[in-house]
Amino acid sequence: MYPGDAMFNIVPIIVMIGFVVVIALVIINTGKGISQWKKNEDSPRLSVPAIVKTKRTHVSRHTHHQTEPHHHDSISSSTSYYVTFEFESGDRTEFKVSGSEYGQLAEGDRGKLTFQGTRYLGFERLRA
Repeated sequence: MYPGDAMFNIVPIIVMIGFVVVIALVIINTGKGISQWKKNEDSPRLSVPAIVKTKRTHVSRHTHHQTEPHHHDSISSSTSYYVTFEFESGDRTEFKVSGSEYGQLAEGDRGKLTFQGTRYLGFERLRA
C-alpha cells in the first residue's frame, strides 16, 4: 500500500460528507422558511397605532467569478430595507419593507401599522 492510497480513498468520503451537509442545510433552511410562512398565515392581521422610530438598510455584495479567460469577475449588490415601529405600549418591532415603502416613511411618522406575524402589510400615516 502506497502512502498516497489512503488519501485517494478518503477524498471521496470527505466529498460525500460535504455534499450531505450542504443538502441538510438546504433542507433545514427551507423548513424554517415554510415554518415562518405558516406562522404568519396563522397569525391575525393587526392594525395598531404606531410611530416610525428608525430606518436602516443592509447592502449585500456578491462577487460572480468568471471561469473563462479574459473575463473579469463581476460584482453585484442588493439592498434590504428595514423600519422599526414603536407601539403605544413602548414595544418595538422591526419589519423588512420594500424600497418604495422605505422611501415614503420618515422617522417620527405616526399612523396605523398593519402586519401579520412578522409580515409587514402597510402603514397609513395620520394627516397632521
